[in-house]
Amino acid sequence: MIGEWPLLQWVWHSAVASGAASVLIATDDERIRAACSKFGAECLMTSAQHASGTDRIAEVVRAHSFAAEDIVVNLQGDEPMMPAEVVATVAQALRDVASSDIAGAVAPIASLREFLDPNCVKALRANDGRALYFSRAPVPWPRDSVVAGQPTAFAGAWRHIGIYAYRVRSLLQFAAWPPTPLETTEKLEQLRALEHGMHIHLATLANSPPAGVDTPEDLERVRAALQNSIPQPSATRFSARRE
Repeated sequence: MIGEWPLLQWVWHSAVASGAASVLIATDDERIRAACSKFGAECLMTSAQHASGTDRIAEVVRAHSFAAEDIVVNLQGDEPMMPAEVVATVAQALRDVASSDIAGAVAPIASLREFLDPNCVKALRANDGRALYFSRAPVPWPRDSVVAGQPTAFAGAWRHIGIYAYRVRSLLQFAAWPPTPLETTEKLEQLRALEHGMHIHLATLANSPPAGVDTPEDLERVRAALQNSIPQPSATRFSARRE
């Protein structure tokens, strides 16, 4: 629980508030389905054999017969502080760039510690927003600002935010490919898309959204941040477009 709600309900509330045409929770855990039923979320039970969340949402779009050009946003269930505006931003970015297959988001890296942290995924992007590469390594490497083997600057470095928007046709193609060498090396599945020539467009955010919940310590941090929040129901659940 976080305040009055289970963690998942905070995530669902953000997704609903984004203006999405529908919000589905996909899981292989009966406990999650039971929690969803209590707060009225639509939940789909999926296979327990999926290697990633991308594979899981591919099963969802097949089950619901989504159209090839429909837009699906993959918001992970451990992101209770992901702003609804970010969910909407990645969907809009995909809609706006007709040539793109996938959209994501980046924010400026805020500290040298973050730049050197392998858990902070760095993104390299072209001037038009197209993703060039993703890495756990500190890139771009500031060659002229290195002292005793350590960088002293990180200007121009971007943190990749872990939320994706897919065109359904691209999602299904992506899920059909096996893991690729770079993906296996970096443990970053978005590299599979780049290795196959897909266009990933990266929207820029002014600041990184708060981190999700991966550890008990993260849960206490989020509880402290949200303890005085009063959940408000969204004005609407549906928009004119299916996303």
